[in-house]
Amino acid sequence: MFENFDAILLARMQFAFTVAFHIVFPAFSIGLASYLAVLLGLWLKTGRPVFLRLFDFWKTIFALSFAMGVVSGIVMSYQFGTNWSAFSDKAGPVIGPLMGYEVLTAFFLEAGFLGIMLFGRERVGRGLHFFATLMVAGGTLLSATWILAVNSWMQTPQGFAINEVGQFVPVDWWAVIFNPSFPYRLVHMVLAAYLTTSLVVGAVAAWHKLRGRDWPEVHTMFTMAMGMLVVVAPLQILMGDLHGLNTLEHQPVKVMAMEGHFQSHPDGAPLILFGLPDRAAQTVHWAVEIPKLSSLILKHDLNAPLDGLDTVARELQPPVEIVFWSFRIMVALGFAMLGLGLWALVAALRGRLHDSPWLHRAALVMGPAGFVAVLAGWITTEVGRQPWTIHGQMLTADSASPISAPAVGASLVAFIVVYFAIFAAGAVYILRLMGRLPEVKDKDLTGGPLRSAGITPGPAMEAQDGH
Repeated sequence: MFENFDAILLARMQFAFTVAFHIVFPAFSIGLASYLAVLLGLWLKTGRPVFLRLFDFWKTIFALSFAMGVVSGIVMSYQFGTNWSAFSDKAGPVIGPLMGYEVLTAFFLEAGFLGIMLFGRERVGRGLHFFATLMVAGGTLLSATWILAVNSWMQTPQGFAINEVGQFVPVDWWAVIFNPSFPYRLVHMVLAAYLTTSLVVGAVAAWHKLRGRDWPEVHTMFTMAMGMLVVVAPLQILMGDLHGLNTLEHQPVKVMAMEGHFQSHPDGAPLILFGLPDRAAQTVHWAVEIPKLSSLILKHDLNAPLDGLDTVARELQPPVEIVFWSFRIMVALGFAMLGLGLWALVAALRGRLHDSPWLHRAALVMGPAGFVAVLAGWITTEVGRQPWTIHGQMLTADSASPISAPAVGASLVAFIVVYFAIFAAGAVYILRLMGRLPEVKDKDLTGGPLRSAGITPGPAMEAQDGH
């Protein structure tokens, strides 16, 4: 069935497929862990039961997302041995310890305190329970730090030497970890995780609002989500610009592909908004562009020269069509998030944040936008690095295992079937949980479990929760 396929292409497709499934779970759990810590801290500080109910509501969703992220991540690690053994052999002395540190520090920290966070509040006391929640949140951030150190080193490698058998060996761990692109990638990814979580929380709140369930939990979720969006969205755009300038310095070919610059521009490059890149013809058909704006953005000078892909050998050019469009999807969604945040800010200033159905509809539609933007950003980063596995040092063609195309193709089909069956079921269950509001117990609100009877809490109950 796969005899006529390229084994390396199939291996790349398999890794891309598994990473695409995996990355959405850490992107959500990183932000959600911090959100849980904030909710619990607010409850401890204010005593308002609405924060505790939201904590109990979201911790179950976090546990499921965390579990699916762990399972999908384990599968990826096996592919280093099955499909990419040459890469593992050559880069193992650098990559292996960093991946090991992620398990020994971040994963053990998360796993060690997760049970206390989920089940220990009545057993260990509030202080230790809050500490455990902080440790889980810190573990997710530490995990992102180690993984991005690995990826950043592959993008901008330094601090290594090549030994007599052709392996990359570390000579300066500080330089390996804190390579030129690492700080930008780490901040960019963490902010993306916070945006992803805020959009999901906002969408859940908006879904309930549009059904007339403007209860204290919904009110609080929407306020916190839109507040995070207002703060983080402009920071992410600024960090994206700084990350782009760093990429221009260390991976200029990737930026050429992102911008669609097939030709060099000695007196100022245009910003191509849209068009159809054609790598075979080395041009962008039907380009809609703004003269000299790309030079202004990248060099802060309208007339600054920018090299194009005509300075790069064809075999060293990335797949421009993919990188060009994935970059634009990411940027468009980033500005859409900014627009939603500004809309929410104006509504709040007018006292209409919780009385604006069109804003709530927009928040609901934008719920998945963070996941899509993360995937588009990952595609831009990884496909834009091609044809290199380790930029400038090791080609993807030299990284694969000596394995046949049918073997890779068969495992790819198996992954597709199993992943869609298992993770689709998990995603559907999480969505069902999001459709339910936190249970109101007698000790939380006067009058017993009114929600179960279909009675909406009135102004007196909202006042008891601080609204």
